[in-house]
Amino acid sequence: MTEVVVDTDVVSFLFKNHPIGRLDDPELVGCVPLISFMTVAEVERWALQYRWSSHRLHWLRLYLRRFTVVLSSPDLCRKWAEAMVAAQAAGRRIETADAWIAATALLYGASLVTHNRGDYLGVPELTLISHES
Repeated sequence: MTEVVVDTDVVSFLFKNHPIGRLDDPELVGCVPLISFMTVAEVERWALQYRWSSHRLHWLRLYLRRFTVVLSSPDLCRKWAEAMVAAQAAGRRIETADAWIAATALLYGASLVTHNRGDYLGVPELTLISHES
């Protein structure tokens, strides 16, 4: 099966059952959905920041089980550095968290499903799937 990396924004839309998230359903069918450890960190931060109830946090953690979480490794760290340098060389800024997500896709040779296409345009080897207009 084909692996795809799912960006934090898409995970959020899907978790909330937001109509925008449904645009990505066809992209995930028949694929192994991967998420970066950074995505897990971002959604955990949101839960703390917005004081989610223990019930909602429980459902989030159950939901995240549908994804394979890619943990940090020396190879992933090298890909992160490559993504940061490539964006800089292209004259584009990439946020640290986005670079971890891009690095995950690069490491696995996977496409990245996102609604924030512009966040990743500085990483030339990255294949993006986006329904962002």
